[in-house]
Amino acid sequence: MIRFRNIIISAMLVLWGAARASAAESALQSLPNGKCETVRFESVRHTLCAFNLETSDIKLFHSDPEGTVYRHFDALAASLETNGQDLVFAMNAGMYHINRDAVGLFIEDGVERYKINRNKGPGNFHLLPNGIFYLEGNKAGVAATETYVASAVQPDFATQSGPMLVIDGKLHPRFIKDGTSRKIRNGVGVSDDGKTVTFALSEERVNFYDFGRLFRDQLNIDNALFLDGSISRIYVRDLQRNDSGRAMGPMVGVVETIPIPDVPKIEEATE
Repeated sequence: MIRFRNIIISAMLVLWGAARASAAESALQSLPNGKCETVRFESVRHTLCAFNLETSDIKLFHSDPEGTVYRHFDALAASLETNGQDLVFAMNAGMYHINRDAVGLFIEDGVERYKINRNKGPGNFHLLPNGIFYLEGNKAGVAATETYVASAVQPDFATQSGPMLVIDGKLHPRFIKDGTSRKIRNGVGVSDDGKTVTFALSEERVNFYDFGRLFRDQLNIDNALFLDGSISRIYVRDLQRNDSGRAMGPMVGVVETIPIPDVPKIEEATE
């Protein structure tokens, strides 16, 4: 009888896992690739933007070639334009000091601009475990900091922030269901295959617990990272949206190469 019961339980777990995987695929496919849309998760509106790395070029940015911090989306867009690129999407991407230096790890084009921060301390960044969003080749990932270190990943781009929102399918252990700290927040999650990156910005104030549940329960993303709160902003070219506010530090963006227009060939007249 016990053996039969164990078989039934095992079968139920397999079915649950298959249903969850199917729900995850459905939730992610409902977001059009390369597009942003506003959805309501329970009582709060969020803007969600999904990008597939096979068709989208996602990068992290902090300062221009002369070392000047971009600070605002407009400056980043203008700098990219001089190099023949168009800014499609952007979002603040990690915490920073008053001088806009990153608080933790920041890697840009394979160069480590700021070192990883494994210290204990106050504030959201140090609400351990914190984590790292990274891009390595044509794959992305979100991992708790210690998991990232153990993995020996060598990314092209990376930014450290905190706290983690979802860790291997579970909400951060310090989140409180009825937490009273409610702010505009933004974060990022990555699909299990590392191909789809989903960014989220709450359009209304939300606590950590519910913001984490957006990724886990609505998008079925197993690993998601909090990027910041209060200063959270977004740039979406196709929606003509360019949130303004305080100067930022690290940013994440999606870029496209500006097509060179065809110049009609002028034939010389002959007598």
